[in-house]
Amino acid sequence: MHTIEHYRTEFISYLQEKIEIKEPANLYVPIDYILGLGGKRLRPILTLMTAEIFGTDYKKAMNAALAVEIFHNFSLVHDDIMDDAPLRRGKKTVHEKWDINTGILSGDAMLIMAYQFFENYENPIFKDLAKAFSVTALQVCEGQQYDVDFETRDDVTIPEYLKMIEYKTAVLVAGAMKMGAIVADAPEKEQNNIYEFGRNLGIAFQLQDDYLDAFGNPETFGKQLGGDIIENKKTFLFLKAMELATKEQQEELGHLFSIQPSDATVKIETAKQIFVASGAAELAKKEIKNYTQKAFSELDSLTLKSDKKKVLLDFGSQLMNREV
Repeated sequence: MHTIEHYRTEFISYLQEKIEIKEPANLYVPIDYILGLGGKRLRPILTLMTAEIFGTDYKKAMNAALAVEIFHNFSLVHDDIMDDAPLRRGKKTVHEKWDINTGILSGDAMLIMAYQFFENYENPIFKDLAKAFSVTALQVCEGQQYDVDFETRDDVTIPEYLKMIEYKTAVLVAGAMKMGAIVADAPEKEQNNIYEFGRNLGIAFQLQDDYLDAFGNPETFGKQLGGDIIENKKTFLFLKAMELATKEQQEELGHLFSIQPSDATVKIETAKQIFVASGAAELAKKEIKNYTQKAFSELDSLTLKSDKKKVLLDFGSQLMNREV
């Protein structure tokens, strides 16, 4: 097995080799820009790692990993437009740097490009990859729609929220791992077990991302701190606070999440104070730990050697201790 940094370095090298700027430049330059902004490369790393865990040369999974990463970034470009987000990984979002039409069209091209990379595989692997990817991609879109719908609803429940983040975030983490297992021609049962590991880890990852959005370090987080509060998103923090806070705090939080002040500083700080005072912030951290442990318990179902299970365990532990 290789190190995470090795997978990341090899993947970035492959990405740079395969993504070229061609005409029309106004379509492909923004694609090169968003793919070059960095990020953790979590999903493609998981595809490569999973392929090797199941006994196949990780390089055989490079095209599947690239498809996953391009699709992920396509979704970010369009999400940023929908959220009117100014920053992505500490840099201008595509629609801010260019314009909305460019963001839409370049994003569309990325979705098509993602499917093209599966064409490097023969059947039945090509068919299985395309099938798994299509299910995952549609669920990501469904998750994004739930997210949008929740912004204007005042009756969102925590189970609904968890379903939303499962679809919007966790299924792509899970799908990335399943695709690595498919390239390795792992048994279907193993593919499904590694998918469940990734799904639970993905939910924990998104819960932590929501927590860091409010309480992270602005110098390392890479996105606008308090963005979820500004956008009135019904995250676990908000829903738990509305459940546990005093009546006065609930009314204040409800009011804050119904307005868009020109200066959002006070809105963000007041909301964070209520998250802490109500106990929602602490419960969010417990829920992150809960889903991380659910992911780790899935390792018992995998017929892998202990050293390979430890690779997954170490990766999950490292991911959940992040500050970015």
